[in-house]
Amino acid sequence: MTNVLLLLLGIALLTAGGEALIRGSLAAAQRLGVSPLLSGLVIVGFGTSAPELVVSVDAAVNGRPDIAIGNVVGSNIGNILLILGICASITPLVVRPLALRRDALTVVAASILFLLLVGGSALGQPDAFVLLLALFGYLLWAYYTERSSSALSGELHRAEAEELSIVPKTAVGIGAAVLFGLLLLIGGSQALLTGATGIANAFGVSEAVVGLILVAIGTSLPELSISVIAAIRQHADVAVGNVLGSNIFNLLGVLGVSALLQPLPVHERILQFDQWVMLGAALLLIVFLYTGHRLSRWEGGVLLIAYGVYVALSFTGFSG
Repeated sequence: MTNVLLLLLGIALLTAGGEALIRGSLAAAQRLGVSPLLSGLVIVGFGTSAPELVVSVDAAVNGRPDIAIGNVVGSNIGNILLILGICASITPLVVRPLALRRDALTVVAASILFLLLVGGSALGQPDAFVLLLALFGYLLWAYYTERSSSALSGELHRAEAEELSIVPKTAVGIGAAVLFGLLLLIGGSQALLTGATGIANAFGVSEAVVGLILVAIGTSLPELSISVIAAIRQHADVAVGNVLGSNIFNLLGVLGVSALLQPLPVHERILQFDQWVMLGAALLLIVFLYTGHRLSRWEGGVLLIAYGVYVALSFTGFSG
């Protein structure tokens, strides 16, 4: 029971910390005159991945690579199958292919890059440099292709920044929000990891499974909240774009920083099962997006069913 309470406390702190950090950072960007486009692309993208970053880095430096990698792989699977499944069930997500083609293909490319760099064993520091260089290249590509006001995809990231309209107005409020957010993220990470590893030991399941399911869902709550709000408001591009951007930051940024600090051996079950589910989910999303230019309710149902099957297999056939 203590471990479950710690897990729930960690999730709550990570969610609150991520929200506070994003809102404080957006307010600071507004005061500094940073464009909504750049704010949406970088701040919202990094901000919604902040829980994954803090948890994976914490796990990596404390010798828990299964949670560090499982958190990212599980989050990317959950972002597509669970979060977009929920959003499409709320309202069909009509998307503009021209606006999302770059990000959707980048998610697939980043997933394939992960498979290649892992190479059946681990992510080392040379791999970390490759991932971070790829992230830098993506950010440059994204910014310069969207800088023109005529670029449809630029409106997506502007809308992402504007989706969070309640931000602190004063310098003191901004500083407090950023500092408070960082402290909550650090505290939440510690609580989440302690509870998750305790649950793994109590039920005899591997830390990889806990990282892939429990930790991954907990750290994905900022993406869930922003995407669901966007879906309710009929902002389909924001819902889909938020998930795609988060998956890119997770694979290239979170794993890049984590592997840079500490080499990360990859659990055998991730090599045999989860990395292929992650790639398959990305490919399935592309098929759905570019056949009907939308995610319909029945396609959202397919994604949710697929996630249910994945979780069931995680605790049965691939629980090791």
